[in-house]
Amino acid sequence: MLTVLEIIKRTTEFLTGKGVDSPRLNAELLIGHALARTRMQLYMEFERPLAEAELGKIRPLVRRRGQREPLQYIVGEVEFHGLKLKVDKRALIPRPETELLVAHVIAFCAASSPSRILDLGTGSGAIAIALAAMLPAAVVTAVDVSAEALTLARENASANGVGERVGFLESDWFTAVLAEKFDLIVANPPYLSAEETATTAPEVRGHEPAVALTSPGGGLDHLARIIAESPRVLAPGGLLALETGIAQHARLGELAAAAGYTRTESRQDLTGRDRFVFAWR
Repeated sequence: MLTVLEIIKRTTEFLTGKGVDSPRLNAELLIGHALARTRMQLYMEFERPLAEAELGKIRPLVRRRGQREPLQYIVGEVEFHGLKLKVDKRALIPRPETELLVAHVIAFCAASSPSRILDLGTGSGAIAIALAAMLPAAVVTAVDVSAEALTLARENASANGVGERVGFLESDWFTAVLAEKFDLIVANPPYLSAEETATTAPEVRGHEPAVALTSPGGGLDHLARIIAESPRVLAPGGLLALETGIAQHARLGELAAAAGYTRTESRQDLTGRDRFVFAWR
């Protein structure tokens, strides 16, 4: 019978051969998930032989990872801004960049205390749920064009205790909210060109929903539409906060000025690249 450590080593070798980044970490997380053990608990059981029933739980997970399915989809959850979110193929996996966007927005909210917030293209609900959890006085509306993504977002909102304070609407950007006004609009829309999407990792281009990744117009069309239409529903003095591509900021600044925004600001991601555009009405 093979021990826990031997299976970790064999899995690491297999994933290495498949080109998976951080293969040892992936191996430990997959095996831990299959056996309902934390990584520390696995370390304490390195010499324990594994029964065939346990190996039967591990093998399909490792096979899926070898096919470059994202680890987060296999284990079914991700941590985002201190929250546990369910993730699957219905929506993009929340990224650290988007956590940073939320952190920037919350810093803005500390001074402005927005009462009505709109999250465009909510996906898994990550932004809306994090803002609702951090800003208990705010009412959050989250929209997405995908009914499947909205179902996932509702599940996450309920699981994180904010299901009563986040409203979800199926909408093509602003279509369902044109009669409303918001103090803050946040969006992480598709902003990759088709060429950029084609060069992403197999986990991304092969498994995450393409509609949530790629925008026409070289990655700019969705951002341009949001900037142009947002003043109709953004209250005077309100903020539009966007996650964007790193080479789009000059053009986005021009579009914001043309839409009537009085001030725009670029902010950087964790690698020091322009990633976020903030525009004040």
